[in-house]
Amino acid sequence: MELQLADMLDKADRLLFIGVGNVLKSDDGVGVIISRQILETNHIRALTVEVSVENYIGKINSMVPGTIVILDCMELGSSPGTYRLVSLNDVEDITFNTHNISLGRLGDFFQYPTYVLGIQPRTTEFGDKLSPRVLKTANLIIKQINQKI
Repeated sequence: MELQLADMLDKADRLLFIGVGNVLKSDDGVGVIISRQILETNHIRALTVEVSVENYIGKINSMVPGTIVILDCMELGSSPGTYRLVSLNDVEDITFNTHNISLGRLGDFFQYPTYVLGIQPRTTEFGDKLSPRVLKTANLIIKQINQKI
């Protein structure tokens, strides 16, 4: 089931955004770029895990989030910069080449409702900058989250 980020920001309490990705592989770093720029409040927190989310499972659960949103680049079959917010239960069991565990398997480790905010990359080739359309989307998402302060 696809949700809207604005609805989640309005309704969810104790949101934890988790930034996943490799900042040395262009658009694959978009989740990390977003999570590093989220302004935290009592109801919105951010954790940047880069490529090893499995090393943070204990820490994530100990933070007692009401809802988890994983920020990550994801193949959506759409144009670069397109994004979707979907339940982790609806994500296929695929392992991206920069992750050591599939997103689908993560649900087995979290005790809280978990979603993925997947952003369509243009490229995941080596490079330390986001493509223009993905950067534009990242900035829109950051603005939308930070407006909730």
